[in-house]
Amino acid sequence: MSNDDDDVHRPGEIVPASGIYECDCGRHHEYSTDVKGHRFPPLHDPCTGSGWRLKTPSHPNP
Repeated sequence: MSNDDDDVHRPGEIVPASGIYECDCGRHHEYSTDVKGHRFPPLHDPCTGSGWRLKTPSHPNP
């Protein structure tokens, strides 16, 4: 059984995979990162979410 919190990455954590990440608040705030190994940015000021969730990977497996 999968836990959705496992997919949420907190601001300041290392980006595990390049791609487009979306805030988990449900308002579809997007942040594009294309560099694995960088740190996640803080959430936007009006955002009520707790972290970032991968929406679209940059290099999906074939």
